[in-house]
Amino acid sequence: MDYEFDFGLIAQTWPVLLRGVWVTIALWAPCFCAGLAAGFFLALARLSARRWLRLPSLCYVELFRDTPVLIQLIWFFYAFPIIIGLQLSPYAAAALALTLNTSAYCAEIFRGGIQSIAPGQWEGARALGMRHRDILRRIILPQVGRRMLPAFTNRAIELAKVTSLASILSVHELMYQGRLLSSTYYRPLEILSTVALVYFVLIYPGSFLSAWLERHLARRA
Repeated sequence: MDYEFDFGLIAQTWPVLLRGVWVTIALWAPCFCAGLAAGFFLALARLSARRWLRLPSLCYVELFRDTPVLIQLIWFFYAFPIIIGLQLSPYAAAALALTLNTSAYCAEIFRGGIQSIAPGQWEGARALGMRHRDILRRIILPQVGRRMLPAFTNRAIELAKVTSLASILSVHELMYQGRLLSSTYYRPLEILSTVALVYFVLIYPGSFLSAWLERHLARRA
């Protein structure tokens, strides 16, 4: 192979990649936090005895879990503006799609965690006259929080990787900058390998934390 490696190019283009890293973080963090909050309320709706809450939330969760994220990103950028009569920026469309997708998965994590608590605890708390929200806040959530941590960590890792798909909407995150530099300098091997390495450095701590949490909680079980 006669290819001559030139990783010195990375030193010249590093500021561009760094800007992409910041945009990736600025996309990932709000989407995960908002998806986590929305997922909690979706889970409560899924567990509600009221059918008018349970069925729409079920449809919502299944819609976002059973369609590709790529399709969701494209739909919110190109199709959703037709409905609302307002063109979204690439960042806004990507943030909306990723938040809604994340909320659907977080809802299932919350639902599974809440349902893992023995029904007797609910019945005992109701017998003491506690309200539903107080039972959740004081009895249920403190117990299931530790159980759900590894699952939420894994969800955060998946979201960090999925943000790379936002590059198709020209969101200037890490993958977009990598593709741009690759086409500019005709050095895809060096640049895209560096992009992959940066993703690994960003995501591996979360993966390590998830594995540690699983081992730690297993010892305490």
